[in-house]
Formats: sequence, C-alpha cells, structure tokens
Amino acid sequence: MIKVIHPAEVEGEITAPPSKSMTQRAFAAALLAKGTTTIINPSGSDDSLAALGMTRKLGAEVVAGNGNIIISGGFLLPGAQLHCGESGLAMRMFASIAALQPEQITFTGEGSLNKRPVSMIEEALKQLGVNVKSNNGLLPFSVQGPLQGGKAVIDGSVSSQLLTGLLMALPMAENDSEIHVINLKSKSYIAMTLQLLGEFGIIIENHNFELFKIHGNQPYRALEYTVEGDWSGAAFLLVAGAVNGNIRVKGLHAASKQSDMTILDALQNAGAYIKLEDDTVSVSKSVLSAFRFDATECPDLFPPLAALAAYCAGITRILGVNRLIYKESNRAVAIQEEMRKLGITVRIEGDEMLITGGKIRRAFVHSHHDHRIAMMAAVAAISADGYVTIKDAECVAKSYPGFFNDLEKLGMEIGG
Repeated sequence: MIKVIHPAEVEGEITAPPSKSMTQRAFAAALLAKGTTTIINPSGSDDSLAALGMTRKLGAEVVAGNGNIIISGGFLLPGAQLHCGESGLAMRMFASIAALQPEQITFTGEGSLNKRPVSMIEEALKQLGVNVKSNNGLLPFSVQGPLQGGKAVIDGSVSSQLLTGLLMALPMAENDSEIHVINLKSKSYIAMTLQLLGEFGIIIENHNFELFKIHGNQPYRALEYTVEGDWSGAAFLLVAGAVNGNIRVKGLHAASKQSDMTILDALQNAGAYIKLEDDTVSVSKSVLSAFRFDATECPDLFPPLAALAAYCAGITRILGVNRLIYKESNRAVAIQEEMRKLGITVRIEGDEMLITGGKIRRAFVHSHHDHRIAMMAAVAAISADGYVTIKDAECVAKSYPGFFNDLEKLGMEIGG
C-alpha cells in the first residue's frame, strides 16, 4: 500500500489507540482465569489479533461484541500449533504459558519474527524443566512441559517480554519459583505486567527488578478489564501537534506504567507547549530546539523522537541505539536511511543517535515493513516542502490500524 502525505496543520481532538501491549497481556490472563473475563477497549492491531488467535487455540472461548472481547478461560488446549503472526510479545509470552501443559506445542510466525532469535526462550525454559526445540535458534520452535516451577537466571538486556511470560505462567505451576534477572531493560513493561497480574489476583514478590519470587498454584480470577490508551501510538500524534498543529489526545492515563509516556519529557525538553488535564494531553506548535534524551528504557520512542528532532534547531542526541537491532527492522539503520531521503542528517556514534534538524523535503520513502518507521515518515511530512510518499504503509496495522484515519480526522490530506 502506498500512502501520500501532504503537509498540513493538524487540529482537533482524537482518542489515543488502545494499548496493544496491555491487550495481549489481558488476553493471556483471561485464558488462564476460570470463568468469564470481559476485555473493554481492546486493541484491534495485528499483534493483538495474533494473541487473540493463540488464546482461542489454547482453549478459550472468545466472543466479540459492542467493541469488547468476552473470554471464557480454562486452558483446555485443543490445538498443538500456535501462529504468532509478527508479534514478538505474543511469541515470548505464550511460550511460557503453553509450557504449562505436557503436550508438545509448536510456534510459527511470519515476516521479521522469523528472523528474531528464540535462544533466550530455550535457555530460560530448559532451566525450568521444559523441553524446547528450535530451528537453529529461530522459528519454528516447540515447547513441551509441564512447567513445574523452580529457579532460573535470565538475561533481560535484549527484551523484557520473556520475563513477562514467565511471570504470567509460573503462578500456575505446581511449585514455587525464583527468577533472577540480569541487566533488565524496559523495567516499566514489567511494572505493567505486575500491575495487570495484581488485578487478576496474582501476587508476585518483586525485589528491585532483579529477583522475582512466585508462589505456585495461584488462581487467576475472571473480571472486567479496561485497556488503557497507548502512549506508544499517541507519541506520534503528540509530535505532530508540536511540529505543526494544536491537538488534544484523550485516553492517556497520567499514572500509566507505560515507559513511552516519557515522550512528554522529550517534548518539554524540545520546548513544545504541553498541557495535561485528566486523561487528556494538549500540545500545540511552538519553536523547537535540540534536546538530549535517554531512550534505553523506551526504544519504541526512537521513531517519533526522530520526527520531532528533524524540526528542532541544532543537533539532538538520543541514547539507546543498541536496543533497536531486534525490532521489525534494524530500526537505527531504517531511521538513518529514510531521514536522509527526507533531507535530515542522522549519525550513529556508539549507543547514540545524533539528528541534525532542518527542512523536510519531498521524498519517496520506504517503511522497511516496520509500523513505527511508516508512522515516523508520516509525521515528519507534516510540514515538509512537498508531499511525502510512503511505500508499504499498511504495516501500521501491526500496532495502530487507525493511524492514517486519525491523521485525516485531524486535518491531514492523505492519498493513495
């Protein structure tokens, strides 16, 4: 799909998309809970739909209606193969959950997920007595439990998603468990997991995000769960308002555990005008200056930060480039290549990305089949000297299927 973005001022009010991260966690918890759980305001992203399909394949009864998802859990396990789509979270989270059962279950995926290593899953689950077989460290892989609990040491430097899966599965194991984590990144994602688990009645001892003690045989309780707005997707809208507009984004919780709400710090550092009121963030166009920002704990912010930096006078420095390798693309390279087409210089120095602000020019860019690169290009085009054409723009459906529609509601002209 081609999308042609014409420069325009954005104005108005929009509701943030639901969090796909919290939606996927909620689906998994509902699967493990005996009884009926209602998920209110679920994400309809491709990743969320993949997780929902896995939930259904593992035995849950799923009914959609009135914008909600009703899940009757119980974990009956009729299927022996789970398709993860392109969702890294679904793959890593459901690997531990599937390992609770004695049957062998095979995981498959598509697109960039087939290139992502699964060695961390193998190493962790084998410590806990699970039989894991992979395709030389890649998909497809299989797990065969039962996961009975115990002790394990895992490396959290690449991703926190495997830890999320263990924290969700081990309360259902027969024995107590201790998980020691080395160099955990994205602690906020684990805070999100723990918060959700608490709502579903699961108790986990967290010792400074380095040691987690988990009692076995804990029951999940069925409940009514509302998915909060997604700060990751909203970050692009907020940057658009700061660059060339005056908008209000609703549905963003100020007390959220999501790490990407730190986009507010970056916008403030750049000189953007921001106002917080209840669950709404207002942002409007202002003179923007280069800023420094550490995105190590929130690497998904790199693309919207790059679009913001392109309009800031001076050289912006963003730390955390090493977190960008195992994404839908090599995101550091993708940002560098596509920003160069747009007339913006991006340099990589060690773990830092340096972006020199300037004038965005008319260009034909490629998404690299990466949803966040496509959204970055669209927001960067908002005040360009001509239209920007984005190839393979349909990939935004991975996290934010309504992205282009929302931009049009705010006044952007989008063709294609």
